[in-house]
Amino acid sequence: MHQPAQFEDDQSTPAKDRSFVTALARGLELLRAFGPGEEYLGNAELSSRTGIPRPTVSRLTYTLTQLGYLKHDTRLEKYRLGAGILALGYRFLASQGIREIARPYMQQLADATDCAIALGTVDRYSMTYLEVCQGSGPLVMRLETGSRIPVTTTAIGRAWLCGISKQQRETFLEGVRRRDPDGWPAVKKVMEKSLDDYARYGFCLSEGDWERDVSAVAIPLILEDGAEVMAINCGGSSLRLSHRILVENLGPRLKEIEQQIHAELRHGGDLLTRPS
Repeated sequence: MHQPAQFEDDQSTPAKDRSFVTALARGLELLRAFGPGEEYLGNAELSSRTGIPRPTVSRLTYTLTQLGYLKHDTRLEKYRLGAGILALGYRFLASQGIREIARPYMQQLADATDCAIALGTVDRYSMTYLEVCQGSGPLVMRLETGSRIPVTTTAIGRAWLCGISKQQRETFLEGVRRRDPDGWPAVKKVMEKSLDDYARYGFCLSEGDWERDVSAVAIPLILEDGAEVMAINCGGSSLRLSHRILVENLGPRLKEIEQQIHAELRHGGDLLTRPS
C-alpha cells in the first residue's frame, strides 16, 4: 500500500532543511502514487494517497501534464503516467551497466534451475526489479522488470540490508519500526536470523515469508566500495524449492554468479567490491 509522505505547508521544509524544495518533492510524490495495475488516478485519489492538499495536487498535475510526465484523460477526468516518465526510466536502466553484465549469467541459471532470477535495488521501503530472467516451467514466478516487492519479507530485500553498512541498516530498520511499531518485533527477529544466515552462508533466505507458496535465496551486490548496493535473487515455488535446495544448490550458484560478475567488473574497471 502506498504510504503518504508527510509534508508541511508550502513555506516549510522537513527538518528545517533550507535546501529541500518541497514543491519538487510533492510533484515526485504524485508520480510515485501510481502503482501496478492502477493506470488512472484522479486529483482526489492522488491527494488521499500522498497527503497533499487537493488544490496543490491540481496545480501539480497540471504542471506535470504540461511537462509530459502525466497525461490527462478528459473523459475520465483522471491522469496516467506520461511518456516523460518512460524516457527517464529507460535512461536510468541504460545507465546501469551491471544489467548487461549480469543478464547472461542470470538467464543461464534461470534456464538450468527453472527459477526466476532478478536483479534489484531499493526504492524507499521496496525493492524494484531492474532485470528479470525467467525459466520456462509452469511454476515460475512471472514478475517483470519494474516490479516492486517488500524489503523485509523477501530474500532480495534482506540481502540488500545485509550488504549495506551497519549504520545504514540501523537507520533503515528504525524507519521500518516507526512505520509499523506493531510489526517491528517480527521484523527484528527475522533480520537477526537473516544476518546470521548471511554470516554463515553468504546469502539470505525467504521461505514463505513474502508469499506462502514462494521460496527464494539472494545475495547482495556491493558496488563502488559500498556507494551503491543491489541484490540478486533466485526464487520459485516452495513446493519444489526445499530448504536444502536453497542452501546447498541455489545459494552457492548465486555466489558463483556474483563471482562471475565480479570478475567481469574487475576486468573492465573495479566497480564492485565483494562483501567481506
